[in-house]
Amino acid sequence: MRKACAIISVVAGLAAIFVADAAAQTAPVQSAKETRSMAKQSSSTPGLAELNRMEARFAPTPMKVDLSSLSASDRKALAKLVEAARVIDFVFMDQYWSGDRALWAKLKRDRTPLGVARASYFWLNKSPWSSLDGEKAFLPGVPPTKLPGANFYPEDMTKPEFEGWLAKQSPEDQKLATGFFSVIWRNTAPGDMHLVMVPYSKAYAKDLQTAAGLLREAAALTGNATLKRFLTARADAFLNDDYYASDVAWMDLDAPIDVTIGPYETYNDEVFGYKASFEAYVNVRDDRETAKLGAFSKHLQEIEDNLPIDAKYRNPKLGAAAPIRVVNEVFGAGDGDHGVQTAAYNLPNDERITTERGTKRVMLRNVQEAKFNANLVPIAGSVLAPDERRELSFDWFFTHILAHELSHGLGPHQITLNGQSTSPREQLKELYSAIEEAKADALGLFALQYMLDHETQMALDGVLPKDKKDVAERKLYTTYLASSFRTLRFGLHEAHGRGMALQVNYLMDKGAFTVGKDGRFSVDYAKVKDAVRDLVHDLLMLEATGDYAGTKKLLDTAVLRPEFKRALDKLTAVPTDIRPVFVTAQELTEKK
Repeated sequence: MRKACAIISVVAGLAAIFVADAAAQTAPVQSAKETRSMAKQSSSTPGLAELNRMEARFAPTPMKVDLSSLSASDRKALAKLVEAARVIDFVFMDQYWSGDRALWAKLKRDRTPLGVARASYFWLNKSPWSSLDGEKAFLPGVPPTKLPGANFYPEDMTKPEFEGWLAKQSPEDQKLATGFFSVIWRNTAPGDMHLVMVPYSKAYAKDLQTAAGLLREAAALTGNATLKRFLTARADAFLNDDYYASDVAWMDLDAPIDVTIGPYETYNDEVFGYKASFEAYVNVRDDRETAKLGAFSKHLQEIEDNLPIDAKYRNPKLGAAAPIRVVNEVFGAGDGDHGVQTAAYNLPNDERITTERGTKRVMLRNVQEAKFNANLVPIAGSVLAPDERRELSFDWFFTHILAHELSHGLGPHQITLNGQSTSPREQLKELYSAIEEAKADALGLFALQYMLDHETQMALDGVLPKDKKDVAERKLYTTYLASSFRTLRFGLHEAHGRGMALQVNYLMDKGAFTVGKDGRFSVDYAKVKDAVRDLVHDLLMLEATGDYAGTKKLLDTAVLRPEFKRALDKLTAVPTDIRPVFVTAQELTEKK
C-alpha cells in the first residue's frame, strides 16, 4: 500500500486519458516551459494561514520505539541505517523533480514565518506539490502540478519519440530502458538531442556511493548473518544496478532489525509505470505479532485455489511460503516518507522473485495504530450510521491491511497472450497500479470471508481476531467502509485513492453499501459478500487477460460521487493522515 507497496499520473492523475487520447500522443510528456509559464501567471499560492491549515491535515505523531531487545552492536548498526536512509531522501528528491534539491536548499534559508511554513510543508511532501491536493503546487515559480514522468524522462519527450527510439535498441537495451533501474535523459551534445539511457548507479552515483558505504558499516556492526548478507548485497546493488541477489537476501532477512532500502515502487512514473523510486524503512521487528501472523502464509494456496475465476487462471503452485514481518518503524525516507504514510508494504516487485518465491509482507504496526486513532476513529464518528460505529475495530483494521498485502501475491502474475509470456503489469501499463490496489483490497475481504466461512485452522489458531462469525463479519465490513473514507481523502490522483473510488462505487451499485437521508453510511450484510466476490472476479479477470481497454473502462467509474463528497466535506476538522516525528531515530544519531 503505499504506501504502502507501488505505481503512477499524466497531469494530476489522468494518465489513462493521456494514453487513450490520440492527440496527446504527440504532446510532450511534460513541458517545463509551458508549465513554468502557467505557474508564473498564477498568484494563488497559499499564504501562511492557508499553509498552516494544509499542514494541520497531518497529525504530528512521535514514533518512539522500544530498542531494549537489541544488542549494543545492533543499536549502532541501526544508527548507521538511519544515516543511510537520510541519504535516500535526496536521491528520491532528484528522481521526483529536477529542481527539487535546489528549491529545498533555498527554502531552508528563508527564516520568515512564511518561509518556515513553506519549508516544513515542502519536506512533508518532498516537493512543491501537495499530495492531498491533486499534486498541485503550493509554491510560486514551479510547474502547477507534479510532472507525469517525474524526473525519469526528459520534460520535452513525447511517447511516440520514446517508443520509436526504443524500437531501435537491442533487446537487451530495450529491457534495461523499460526496467526499474534506469532513467532516460537527452543527449546534450549540440545538434544531437537523441535519448539515452542512464543506469541509476551513474545517475545518482555520489549519493548511492555514500549510502552503500553506510550500509557496509552497518553490516560490519551487526552480528546477524542474514542482515549482514542483505546490507552487503544491497550496497553492491547500489553500485551495479543488479538488485536480484539483494532482493533474495531481503526475502531471507530474519533479524531484530528489519530494513527496506532501495528503488521499489513505480507510482511516480505516471507515463509508463516503469521506473522505481528510492525509499527506506528502518524498522525493529515485533516478534510476538510476527510469530502469530506468520501462520497466515500457510493458507495462501488454499485461498488461491478458491479464487472466483476459472481454474486455468489460478496459480496451482504458489512460490515458497512468503515471510511476514510485523515491525515498528524507527525511520522512513524518500518515497517511504512522502505525503501519506505507508501502513504496510508488499515487496519486491521483481516478477522473477514473485513467481519463484512470492513476496514479503511488512506490517508497520505503530504506524497503523497511529492512523487508526488519529484518523479513522473520528472519521467513523462522522460518516457511519450511529448503530454501525460500535463495530469499528482496530484488530480488523490491522487484519485487513495484512490480508491486502497477502493478496498482492495472489492471482495472475505471469500470463500468456498471443503465445508470448508477459505480466499484468506490462499489459496494463500505467493503469496497473490502481487496479492492483483495488484487487488487493477486495481480495483481502474475500480471503478473510473465506476463512470465516470455512473455519480454517488459521481462524482456530487465533490468527484472526477472536470474534463470533457474525460479529467478525460486521466488524470487518464496517471497519472497511469507514476506512474507505480515510483512503478517499488522499485524493484520486494516486493508485490507492483511485482504486478505492472504483471499489466503493461498485459496491454501492450492488447495494452492499447504502446511504441514509442523514448522509451517513451503512453496510447491507445480506448483499456485501456476493458483491465483493463479483468485484474480485472482475478485477482478477482484467489482470488475467491483460485487458487494457476493459481496465480503462472500469477505472473510468473511479470518480468521487456526490454522496461521498458531501461526507468528505464534513471531515475538514479531522486530520487526513499522520506526520511521523522520528524521536527514536533522532536519539540514536545524536548519541553517536
